[in-house]
Amino acid sequence: MQVSRHRIRAWAQVACVVATLAFAAPAGAQADAGYSPHADRSIPDRVFFGDTHLHTTNSPDAYLFGVQLSPDEAYRFAKGERVTSTHGLPVRLIEPLDFLVVSDHMEYLGLMPRLFGGDERVLATEYGRMLYDKANAGEGGFYEAAMILIADLASNERKMRVPELENAIWRAVAETADRHDQPGRFTAFTGFEWTSMIEGDNLHRIVIYRGGAETTASRTPVSSLDSPDPEDLWKFMAEYEAETGDAILAIPHNGNLSNGQMFDTKRLDGSAFDTAYARERLRWEPLMEVTQIKGDGETHPFLSPNDEFADYETWDDSNLGGTAPKQDSMLAGEYARSALRRGLEIEAEAGVNPYRFGMIGSTDSHTALATSREENFFGKHSGMEPSATRMTDALAKVGDNAVFGWQQVASGLAAVWAEENTRDALFDAMRRKETYATTGTRMRVRLFAGYDFEEADLDRPDWATHGYARGVPMGGGLERASGFAKPAFLVRAWRDPNGANLDRVQIVKGWLDDDGESRERVYDAALSDGRVVGDDGKAPPIGNTVDLASASFENSIGATMLEAFWADPDFDRDQRAFYYVRVLEIPTPRWSTLDARAFGVDVPDGVERTTQERAYTSPVWYDPESR
Repeated sequence: MQVSRHRIRAWAQVACVVATLAFAAPAGAQADAGYSPHADRSIPDRVFFGDTHLHTTNSPDAYLFGVQLSPDEAYRFAKGERVTSTHGLPVRLIEPLDFLVVSDHMEYLGLMPRLFGGDERVLATEYGRMLYDKANAGEGGFYEAAMILIADLASNERKMRVPELENAIWRAVAETADRHDQPGRFTAFTGFEWTSMIEGDNLHRIVIYRGGAETTASRTPVSSLDSPDPEDLWKFMAEYEAETGDAILAIPHNGNLSNGQMFDTKRLDGSAFDTAYARERLRWEPLMEVTQIKGDGETHPFLSPNDEFADYETWDDSNLGGTAPKQDSMLAGEYARSALRRGLEIEAEAGVNPYRFGMIGSTDSHTALATSREENFFGKHSGMEPSATRMTDALAKVGDNAVFGWQQVASGLAAVWAEENTRDALFDAMRRKETYATTGTRMRVRLFAGYDFEEADLDRPDWATHGYARGVPMGGGLERASGFAKPAFLVRAWRDPNGANLDRVQIVKGWLDDDGESRERVYDAALSDGRVVGDDGKAPPIGNTVDLASASFENSIGATMLEAFWADPDFDRDQRAFYYVRVLEIPTPRWSTLDARAFGVDVPDGVERTTQERAYTSPVWYDPESR
């Protein structure tokens, strides 16, 4: 069909008239009717994945292990750039992170590269000169100097002080974070690790700032060399907030290596908890790092004998320093679930629950590489980068025993539900505990709890908006139930687009019985592949598609998405309780199996060949005394 130029001009004139009329329409003629219902919505409708616990060459132990990568390279790697590892291997993430906290140890932060590089300001100290001379005394000298330093760090005794240099290094840390922060695209937080050990018992915390270098660099933080008592760390945090107007929070990690001290029932000086202590801990430590390279910390089979998935990547031989073996009586003060239970008991006495924390995961990698996936795991430190021998090499010397490379866990990630990818939004979400942990993959998990939900709500296209309107998200609290009401939960979980299908969704409940003793139970709320819970309360295993020889698996079992409406069948409106969600993937090859395939080596006897990655949400608490 041939179209005349006249007709083309006529069409153009009509189009111009329509466009003119559209732009000339009376203001608000249709818009006031709410044409875009999302214009004013401000709910946290995106999940962001990051690492809140990463070390670079600025950390004394990382430097002594040989790590050469700086905070700048750590941020570039987290943003998705290809970098070269300390030992020359090219490495890149399958997908960039959304946020990162470079959390180098505050103890002698950044001083080791300068000390062993011959910086005169460090060599002017007696201790620095001794270490430098020892390191340069001949073969084996550097190793000997490193062992002296590590032993002294574990004693919480400061033996070297260079205030001017320390202040400059801290400012550089803050300015580097600012330089890499890209609001809306990538968040770089300023942070550090406070690394207290009491006779080898781990009391470490990660400290995260909300603000930028203008405030964060205004005061150099305290370290455990100033005081090993967490209450003194909280005092510094309170003073910093009062002086600057900025916000700050702390995150404990590796309770599994504290020999019961991390979530104890008494203070460090041996005195009993009181209301003031409980309030302080609740204020400053809203989250717990529940999974990372040095073991998973959700629960332990001794504490949860009826939980078939309790024994996951467990480290339970001793404390961090190897100075005392683990005893069963210590375990309740080490794991998240038992600490949450203990918190209910303390609240009944003190009126405040100091262990009302949310959950995240992170790596604790000392390579400057935030790698958490089994197929891209670069180990705890530079000596544990991928190699034919890293499974059988000693990861570290703990007391008189060696910890071997195969014991490392490729874990984990912090997931945060927030409105946008900015420091303010992410920090606020962490503080309100709208977070969850994964052991390394990017499962997406949402949880809402309330009294007005019904199963049909799962079919709502606006179910998340409805969840906020009629209930509370993970990290929230439910007030006392009225009449015959009982809490109901809406849960939805999606698989990692680059990972494995889902096996099941579980609800973990802890409660305080009528005798004041805490209890726990795990419920299967959603199962893939048509399975049902049997008369024994257990569900059949999902199966296993892993081929060990090729270190591969198939997503021919499991589900890409699972959802559940679950109402507590055992609810008692007079009993304190908490609920959190655990999501399990189908079995996949563990990094040990992937290493065996890549390097043509055998996996040591007794070492796990497969894994079931998982996610743990922050709990929802029920308080029968609230209104």
